[in-house]
Amino acid sequence: MKDFFKEAKGHLMTGIGYMLPLIIGASLVVAIPKIIGLCMGITSLDPYAEGTGFLHILKLIENVGWTGIGLINTVLAGFIAYSIADKPAIGAGFIGGAIASNTQAGFLGAVIAAFIAGYTVRWAKKHIHLPESMNSMMPLVICPFIATGLVAIIMGAILADPLAWINNSLVAWLKEMSTSGTSQLIMAIILGAMIASDMGGPINKSAWLAGNALLAENIYQPNVFINCAICIPPLAYAIATVIRKNRFSESFREAGKGNWVMGFIGITEGAIPFTLVKPQVLVPINMLGGAVGAAVCSILGAKGDIPPVGGIYGFVSITNGWAYLAGIAAGAVLIAVLATLAVDFNQQSEESSEEIDMDEIEISFEDIK
Repeated sequence: MKDFFKEAKGHLMTGIGYMLPLIIGASLVVAIPKIIGLCMGITSLDPYAEGTGFLHILKLIENVGWTGIGLINTVLAGFIAYSIADKPAIGAGFIGGAIASNTQAGFLGAVIAAFIAGYTVRWAKKHIHLPESMNSMMPLVICPFIATGLVAIIMGAILADPLAWINNSLVAWLKEMSTSGTSQLIMAIILGAMIASDMGGPINKSAWLAGNALLAENIYQPNVFINCAICIPPLAYAIATVIRKNRFSESFREAGKGNWVMGFIGITEGAIPFTLVKPQVLVPINMLGGAVGAAVCSILGAKGDIPPVGGIYGFVSITNGWAYLAGIAAGAVLIAVLATLAVDFNQQSEESSEEIDMDEIEISFEDIK
């Protein structure tokens, strides 16, 4: 059972990995017309849905982005199914994801549909044996038909209403948490601390996965806090190597230059070499910085009205993007100050460089939203 869940997580991550380019591209296509409109003093392009002119064109472009966002469940389910059983399962997965959207079964329904499609095809490949002359029918006809039929029966007829009720109840609760001041602040602190805790490890990935799952339910606020916290640790050590140069060896100062880029695009793993110098001290400091940065985001009013794009440049996709930048800056400066007060990266740098093989540090681009 443990192996099954490990495998299932891998398939889910594959689906999310294929879904992310869709989210990023669609979000920017929504965000850029909105920004242009704001520069012209227009807060909403909705009144320009009809007619002609430049603002009407902006609204049409924005609509294309929203169309892409509407495909999130479809793409997610299709590529989870593809990860499980290759091309014969992808069509049934797409159909299952579309059914999940149409019946309001949401992200949960899309994942269930994907696993039904994928494992049905895997079972069919293993247990259905045709004459050699008919083997070409398996991937083109038999497997897609069985998988799509089973998805139709289970998702379209049996589970549609129960999953819709579960999903709508969960979404209502999470939306309430995302809009309520106190609850949102608590959410921000928890997510910020989780993201900065192990920098690409299981705790970080749990928070990241939860945030991306909620995108499929049109709940964008948690990802504002997640994206903020992702930038903070690498940016913090880049800042630290500039403001307290004497606390760092030459090798760490060089590593700090690379962390400007990692902080800008959102790769938490850039902070790993610094944190490993004294993790028992620096991990709590990182978590504090991530929590404070996300909390500042929440308090100052950074809002995810569309799926937010990761990295520092992601402020363009966030309402009150200045608050997002302020949160990143607050968390990063806090870590930079506390880390250099608590640890001298000169004293332990030689020992650390012997123990840490930079080639063995795994850099994960899954953080980039």
